[in-house]
Amino acid sequence: MSANQLRLNYNDFTRLAPTATTALYGIGGAAFEMGLDPALVELVDLRVSQINGCAFCVHFHLPLARKAGVPAIKLDLLATWRDAGVFSPAEMAALAWAEHLAHLSRDGAPDAAWTELQAHFNEKQMVALCVAIASINAWNRICVGLRFIPAAQA
Repeated sequence: MSANQLRLNYNDFTRLAPTATTALYGIGGAAFEMGLDPALVELVDLRVSQINGCAFCVHFHLPLARKAGVPAIKLDLLATWRDAGVFSPAEMAALAWAEHLAHLSRDGAPDAAWTELQAHFNEKQMVALCVAIASINAWNRICVGLRFIPAAQA
């Protein structure tokens, strides 16, 4: 089997694991219900998906980011957000936190990154951000593990 050959498609996953699918969507939806800005959630989802190499999730979240009002320049420069000069301090704090939680075994969750979050978000928003990051990490692991193919290629 090729390293990029489909193992199971998204529709089959949802058919085989309906309870898991509902639970995963519920976790992701919780970040929105807690009042986190949808544009910020989509930026975080995209960045974590880039880190985790999940083409399916990048393809899935790009239109959602556009719909949430994320400017094209931010989508174009997301992979280089630290040097791009187009992200707000709050977005940069959230993206840094997302990267730390995507790379837990390498970075952990450093106090300095948490302190930077506190400068821009209230406690509920920080919890919502952690939930959003956990959700997309879970989806990435499923999608990469099963080698879901982006809809444009399926």
